Amino acid sequence: MPATVAKYLYLPPMWFLGDRIPATVSLYGLANLKLTTPAVALEMPKGRNVKKILLMTTGLIALGMAPAIAADLAARPYTKAPIAVAAYNWSGFYAGINGGWGSSRQSWYDAGFSLGSHDATGGTVGGQIGYRWQAGTWVFGVEAQGNWADFHGSNVIPLVVPSITNDTRVDAFGLFTGQVGYAANNVLFYVKGGAAVTSNRYRMLASATGAQIANGVDDTRWGGVVGVGLEYGFAPNWSAGIEYNHMFMQDKTYNFVTNGVVFPAGLLLANGRISQDVDIVTARINYKFGGY
Repeated sequence: MPATVAKYLYLPPMWFLGDRIPATVSLYGLANLKLTTPAVALEMPKGRNVKKILLMTTGLIALGMAPAIAADLAARPYTKAPIAVAAYNWSGFYAGINGGWGSSRQSWYDAGFSLGSHDATGGTVGGQIGYRWQAGTWVFGVEAQGNWADFHGSNVIPLVVPSITNDTRVDAFGLFTGQVGYAANNVLFYVKGGAAVTSNRYRMLASATGAQIANGVDDTRWGGVVGVGLEYGFAPNWSAGIEYNHMFMQDKTYNFVTNGVVFPAGLLLANGRISQDVDIVTARINYKFGGY
């Protein structure tokens, strides 16, 4: 390469504005160099100027890279791992109390003739004890429940002179049931069924005075029950719920014999066949023994 060209440095693809481009470059260098980008002829400075340019160039490059490096090295934000929530466990023995309202439908008959019907209604309070075991989302259980009750009702027998009133009271009832339920964590929906027992009092009264005119009958009846409930676990080992039960009680026949108050004593006043169905709605709260 001629000496006139050797002192020039070809730096593609950058132009330095204001630099002098000698004519010899275009005549010789550009004619002989094969470049894929435009060539720029730059007269190299000498001495300390070269060092200054190199230092300035290095500094600019470092400044340009610093933000990117800093971004890469920036600390990532700390994300706290989610806290695992333990599933509610319905398994175990439990005991609780309940209270609510009930209605007992009573229909009286004598020799196929209706003596009228009435609803014995009132409040109830009691307790329950049971055991449940859980398999996945399914919950199975057995329970015994006993309640005191004050269900009372009456009706006047139609077309009877003097007027006579049938009077019914339900003093207590009990339920012995199995349960099958579905649990959505701490919410349990269940159905139940089993045996039911009621304690009943039957009287025939003079409508005008309320005096008892025949022997009274106190009887315990057995029947069946079906029900449904919804229970919510609001704290470890504690749950509250609401429940509905329908009891199918047997028809039973009782003899009512006069006591001498209105009619002569010893007469058969009625051979009464009495049917009974009971509906109960209660709120309940349970405590489950053992671990959560």
